[in-house]
Amino acid sequence: MEHEGQPLPPPRGPLSAAVEDCLRAAGPPPGPEEAAAADPYGDDLQLALYLCYELHYRGFAGVDPEREWDPELLRARAALERRFLAALRTDTPVHDSVGDALAELLVEPVDGTGVTHYLRDKGELWMLREYAAHRSLYHLKEADPHAWVLPRLWGRAKAAMAAVEFDEFGGGRADRVHARLFADLMTDLGLDTTYGRYLDAASAEALATVNLMSLFGLHRALRGALVGHFAAVEVTSSPGSRRLAEAMRRTGAGPAAEHFYDEHVEADAVHEQVVRHDVIGGLLEEEPQLAPDVVFGIDATGLVEDRFARRLLEDWTAGRSSLRSAVTSAPSHTS
Repeated sequence: MEHEGQPLPPPRGPLSAAVEDCLRAAGPPPGPEEAAAADPYGDDLQLALYLCYELHYRGFAGVDPEREWDPELLRARAALERRFLAALRTDTPVHDSVGDALAELLVEPVDGTGVTHYLRDKGELWMLREYAAHRSLYHLKEADPHAWVLPRLWGRAKAAMAAVEFDEFGGGRADRVHARLFADLMTDLGLDTTYGRYLDAASAEALATVNLMSLFGLHRALRGALVGHFAAVEVTSSPGSRRLAEAMRRTGAGPAAEHFYDEHVEADAVHEQVVRHDVIGGLLEEEPQLAPDVVFGIDATGLVEDRFARRLLEDWTAGRSSLRSAVTSAPSHTS
């Protein structure tokens, strides 16, 4: 049985090529030795891992849905995850406590050198389009991997998490689902809203930001890290969204482009309080031993986001594209 989903992208090395062969039932998946020797943040491993994870979302055209639970592929995915997770645990400087980790998230950088600062102050429309193309891999499945944690929570944490997710999914209205609002933003920017359209164009650093939340979401043992990831996203979203809304207005990106980030300024300011006090607070009341995992989730999110930001700023300040392939369609609005 075939699934009419997004097409498989070109591989980026032997790991992703072997995963694609396995998905097509044309060869074995990569072995653990190959995964262990790969660059954990590189294009090949990140794409291979993304391909494995996407089977739990919408899948790929020509790939049997039964591959989602193929034992050989799951073993290969586990080897890829071990490589990525080991690098994250080695490279992530973790705070001493949940309170310290959250407190640092609440402090706005005084130098204003982040990506959203750059886009607000200097960003050109082509940069905003590239940013949206990268982020489409996240925002067109926004809130989906976080929903996987709901069966693993109970009490106050479960109720609060469900309330925030309900907002992310539009409060029961299909036209208000945040993924739908991001697709409208993409339309304003002249981008193709097809799910997975920019997978081949996205950098390894962008893939890692999505793979991180899939990794945390799919493993019950990492439920604390998933809550930490969710907190990091919600706490930092409102100020960053305000800057991006200003960037959209300054460049004349369009009303839907502005609205997506205006919506997040308001919604995530409320979500931040709920996540901090009720999701994290409720979780640690029930399972205080998960505090180090929550901290790791917060700080690992910062690590991969910082890597993505550096990649974007290095490319843009050098006057070159941050995408692996060009986005050629014309924007629907001009400044």
